[in-house]
Amino acid sequence: MHPRSKLSQTQRERAVDLFEEGYGSQAVANRLGVKRNQIRRLEKRFRLHGRLCLVSKPTRKQYSFDTKMEILRRYKAGELKSDLAEEFGLSSPDLISHWMWQVNKGGSDALRPKPKGRPKGSARPAPLTEEDKLRRENELLKAELAYLKKLRDLRDQRRG
Repeated sequence: MHPRSKLSQTQRERAVDLFEEGYGSQAVANRLGVKRNQIRRLEKRFRLHGRLCLVSKPTRKQYSFDTKMEILRRYKAGELKSDLAEEFGLSSPDLISHWMWQVNKGGSDALRPKPKGRPKGSARPAPLTEEDKLRRENELLKAELAYLKKLRDLRDQRRG
């Protein structure tokens, strides 16, 4: 079963059987008593991969920047998402929509691979000045004093 699917494995298998019989997403959703959007996603994967849509992939495939841009260029030229997804082996045609959204939001650089790990130099905090050190120590001592006063007050309440 797909890790994020709201459908059980039995429901998914039954839906695929109904797709093979020629039913559409609305009819399948009605028969199974589930929301149409859940069935729609499964139907898109079924149309692309057939019964293999029931098997989830263990890892995510990564695509190069050039491949993504080529797919988007051809999509903008009028090719269908489903045809492109089949040709390039995408897990879902919705991936193309997601890439389009990323490009519209952040430009073409949004599709470039992000560097892994922390940025260089982010591990060391800026050195504190002597004044900042004294302020921190002062705050710590104030907090400690307030704690001890509260503790003394609680002890006095128990006694008297």
